Amino acid sequence: MLLEVDNISVFYGAIQALHGVSLQVEEGEIVTLIGSNGAGKSTALRAISGLIRPSAGDIRFEGRSVCSVRVDRIVGLGVSQAPEGRRVFANLTVRENLELGAYARTDTHGIAADLENAYSLFPRLKEREGQAAGTLSGGEQQMLSMGRALMAHPKLLLLDEPSLGLAPFLVRDIFRTIRDISRQGTTILLVEQNAHQALAIASRGYVLESGRIVLGDTAQALLTNELVRKAYLGE
Repeated sequence: MLLEVDNISVFYGAIQALHGVSLQVEEGEIVTLIGSNGAGKSTALRAISGLIRPSAGDIRFEGRSVCSVRVDRIVGLGVSQAPEGRRVFANLTVRENLELGAYARTDTHGIAADLENAYSLFPRLKEREGQAAGTLSGGEQQMLSMGRALMAHPKLLLLDEPSLGLAPFLVRDIFRTIRDISRQGTTILLVEQNAHQALAIASRGYVLESGRIVLGDTAQALLTNELVRKAYLGE
């Protein structure tokens, strides 16, 4: 098992955001975590990447507990995140943003190969290579955020709301690229409000409500589940 989240609880001060959340991601999968605003989806990703620490439970990556491991070392182990809201460095160029994604690496040839792969996945970034990231459109910034995360050459890519605020035609492009990234061998844990699109490309999914996992199944089963259809698919 690549990732095991075992019964974790997370607090923000006195507010409990996650209540005994457990999930698993196997190597090669796309697993999606769906739920409404405030359900705790982003909190779960932040706990996995080490940005916040669970008060209880354990998170294991390749069998090793990472609950007390520094964020930069978790990246070094092979976990990388494209955060909600893109969080690009506005004053740096597209290329500089991408190169920052490889800050912990020393394999020059591998970095160059991954840069070319990022440009292959997102040709628009190649066209904008010398442009300041802050001048990009929302869709282009999302591409840059994902490309930057891939520059760490992760085994597990965490994607937080990649389609948020994008036009429908860009949403289709982003999800097509997520599938391409998976086919290249990167395992993906996807947090996404667009449940229909997420389940269409995922192998499995979990439903998070009020900080608790209430359902976990194959993506196909979730697409036909009455609760999911009514609450998240608008049917």
